[in-house]
Amino acid sequence: MSTAVAYSRLQISLHWLIAILITAAWFISDGMGRALRQRLEAGETGFTGNTVHVWIGSAVFALILLRILVRALQGAPIPMQSSPLLEAAALWGHRLLYALMIAVPGLGALTWYAGVGEAGDVHAVAANALLIVALGHAAVAIWHQLVRRDGTLTRMTRPRA
Repeated sequence: MSTAVAYSRLQISLHWLIAILITAAWFISDGMGRALRQRLEAGETGFTGNTVHVWIGSAVFALILLRILVRALQGAPIPMQSSPLLEAAALWGHRLLYALMIAVPGLGALTWYAGVGEAGDVHAVAANALLIVALGHAAVAIWHQLVRRDGTLTRMTRPRA
């Protein structure tokens, strides 16, 4: 792992791009149930008839896989000095965030491309959970920056040299 104090320009770009795309996908998700029902009734399968929501979800899935690969290759900054409880919360919070960022588009793809309607309900619940966890992640980052003043948020806004 890296001993840097910040993320690379690529890691920062991927972080913010994925955050924007997830937010956009959530906001434009209304009506996807109707679109899926119409798709299934018409007997459509495979990669035909994609909506903007589906394209964004596909992009999120590809970018999160790229982000995981980049992190494996470039590492991550050294953890901020904190209590064992806060370090454990950060570790498990990030694990949950990554798990949801993989599961949500995966479930969406299973629903849309394979026609597994039941996966759509789980996709919707997981998408809401992802947004809640992401908002919590943002709130904690802001708390670190404004209350603890430890530079945590700066590490994701200013690339390492």
